[in-house]
Amino acid sequence: MNPQDYYPQWLSALLGWVTGLLGGNINWNDFGPLLTVLWAVVAFTLIAIVAQVSVIFMVLMERKVLAWFTQRKGPNRVGPWGLLQTLADGVKLLFKEDIMPKGTNKFLFTVAPALFFLPSFVFFGLIPFTDQLLAVALPAGALFVFAISSISVVGLVLAGWASNNKYSLLGGMRSAAQAISYEIPLVMSVLTVTLFAGSMNIDLIVKGQQGPIWNWYGILLTPISLLIFFVSALAEVNRIPFDLPEAESELVSGYNTEYSGMKFALFFLAEYASLFAMSAFTAAFFLGGYFSPIGTFFVEWFTHQSVDQIEHMALPAGQFNWSLLALQVEMLFWFMAKTYFFIFLAMWVRATLPRLKPDQLMGFSWKFLIPLSLINIFAIAVEKYWVVLVPQLGGGAQSLPVLQAGSVMNWIGWLVVAAVVFGIFFFMMSRLLTEKLEARLARR
Repeated sequence: MNPQDYYPQWLSALLGWVTGLLGGNINWNDFGPLLTVLWAVVAFTLIAIVAQVSVIFMVLMERKVLAWFTQRKGPNRVGPWGLLQTLADGVKLLFKEDIMPKGTNKFLFTVAPALFFLPSFVFFGLIPFTDQLLAVALPAGALFVFAISSISVVGLVLAGWASNNKYSLLGGMRSAAQAISYEIPLVMSVLTVTLFAGSMNIDLIVKGQQGPIWNWYGILLTPISLLIFFVSALAEVNRIPFDLPEAESELVSGYNTEYSGMKFALFFLAEYASLFAMSAFTAAFFLGGYFSPIGTFFVEWFTHQSVDQIEHMALPAGQFNWSLLALQVEMLFWFMAKTYFFIFLAMWVRATLPRLKPDQLMGFSWKFLIPLSLINIFAIAVEKYWVVLVPQLGGGAQSLPVLQAGSVMNWIGWLVVAAVVFGIFFFMMSRLLTEKLEARLARR
């Protein structure tokens, strides 16, 4: 069996380098089962480290960003520039007493935080940070993401029910209703991406966007899908203005009212881990993932070699491929830059918008986002027919002819259809909203 069948190419290159240093007498093919287990342990450890470090940084980042938006200083006492404030909070929660009220279901009360946290932890194994830094490449990875995300809702409902508290129960039921409402447009927005990519493998979806910025799905092909996905993702991770399950003014903190110590910290950590994961998936599905916006990597310029040449470079035994390492670092930089761009947008929204009322939040999904998603799928199907299938049937290019002269009429046709379809939709919505407003004013 080829070693690359059960662990990434970069690990194979690393093992080859180690073999050269040890004299070249090791045949790693003889250690197949051992290396399979080793890669599972390494992947799990890396995921745990990345998840915890990202959450610690994001908590501090949000405090600094919110302080900047509200013209305050933010954390500035613990450590230089307040950098150790999040660690201090983690230590405080670790040593706090774990209080369990009377009448609670002790087993479910304990399991619920873990059920809420584990899906966000699994997400990190599905994120393609680079073309080789990916723990698990599932053929149906996009479908698995949304399947596993439903488990977190079970954790919230169990937390509310097992707490033996009416406020917590209401918060849990609100979370279930909200998750069901916003998961529908979330899935339908990704459906348009899989329609263009022809695959539900997240890594293949990213590779289908290789090239300059206009090849990214969220720029010219599916910009409305990008907007729907980002808004629905904010609702899925219970971020303001969609933090209905945690409406402190109505529910005394909702489903986590009775939790303390590390159990409360798990809910807190899961929210930020899910925010990172959803921002990463947004970058992967719509903004080209780890690809450079200019179409080529800087490493390619300096080495005068293509990505394929760098990754398959034949080297003497014991010599490490430093160009490959530099390429992976640059891919990781682009991916993290796009991810933290969406994280910053989420924090900007939190600092700007007030919380929605329950009827407004549910109505926004069922009356606006879901109809818009259905119309968007129809428009994207027409777009793929004109932009992809028509040029192929006519003997044109076999890739997306975004800026080719022969595709001008295709793009004009697509823009006309999009303008008509979405124009009618927004006109109907504006009329509907106007009539509702007039009816409310008439009742006053």
